[in-house]
Amino acid sequence: MVTRISETVVEFLQMEKIQLLNEWRENILVSPEDPYKDRMEENGEVIFYLVIQSLTREKENLERVIRKFAISIADQRVKAGMNIGEFVHNVNLGRSIIQKHLKKMDISWQELQVYSEQIYDCLDQFLYFSVTYYSDAKNQIIEEKTKFIDTSHKDRLTLLGQMTSSFIHEFRNPLTSVQGFIQLLKSEYPDMKYLDIISIELEQLNFRISQFLLLSKKELIGKEKTTFSLNELVEEVLIFLYPSILDGKVKIQKNLEENINLFGYADEIRQVLINIVFNAIDVLNPNTKHPLIDIKSYSLDHKSIKLEIANNGPMIPEHLVQSIFEPFVTTKKLGTGLGLFVCREIIEKHKGRLVCETHADLTVFTITLPIADTK
Repeated sequence: MVTRISETVVEFLQMEKIQLLNEWRENILVSPEDPYKDRMEENGEVIFYLVIQSLTREKENLERVIRKFAISIADQRVKAGMNIGEFVHNVNLGRSIIQKHLKKMDISWQELQVYSEQIYDCLDQFLYFSVTYYSDAKNQIIEEKTKFIDTSHKDRLTLLGQMTSSFIHEFRNPLTSVQGFIQLLKSEYPDMKYLDIISIELEQLNFRISQFLLLSKKELIGKEKTTFSLNELVEEVLIFLYPSILDGKVKIQKNLEENINLFGYADEIRQVLINIVFNAIDVLNPNTKHPLIDIKSYSLDHKSIKLEIANNGPMIPEHLVQSIFEPFVTTKKLGTGLGLFVCREIIEKHKGRLVCETHADLTVFTITLPIADTK
């Protein structure tokens, strides 16, 4: 209900309107880049209008009016691409100016307090609706941009996968033939030099081809899952990489839990271990004192195994740690950026996890995989 005193307050504010708005306009914060800076006077009119409405309208009807103007101005702030902070400051500035002018009225302090609270409640609601709508709209914009970036990224990978899949398959046929003839030469001339080296290099080439094929989600045909020993696989990898370990003067430390079997594609897990251990050898340059690779494993509730491969090489740069498993991210000058990406794809395909932690004295790659059910 509008009382005589409230009518007096409204009349007083109407008489002071021009002075109020001028004082507000002279002190507000307006960014020079704000495309709506010429409409600040309209925003001041809105604030003044809402203050008058707070003194003349019923509370139920007032909220609808406040919400309408709040959303309108918040939408303006979103389109302007400006921070909401200036807007909040300007509304609070209007509140302070109105409060200062009300003190000039010849009414009791108790009456002044009542009408001040009405005005405060109105502007608080106005700020609440404005900031809420602004935040929701901004979040939606961010989500849409993120979705667009993700979609573009996936489209690029899909296109790359389609290109590499058809291109790489052309390599596999002659490569298979070469590997076959190498096996024939081994059987006919078992003492011939360099055949083992040629065979190993061809296997590595085949693995690189498989890395590109994984980008297009193509599975290798004819492979079957088997149960295999993790410890034996680790030993095979260390033997395979022994020349590099020796050349880098790297000390290998092992602490492996016994009798751990996995179920899956042994050749893929082997390549994951080769990739991670070889990367560790690679970063342990001659400047690293006492180069060390520490490999240890332990079971988790007899359901999964955690394998940690740590090295005391240089720390991975902080800006790369979060993205090191993404495709085409590499710390090497001539790296493809596919190695760790493919490693993670393989581990996740085996229902496991691959994570990396890096510190000044140690970098650890941790593989978690389910243990094979022996029942």
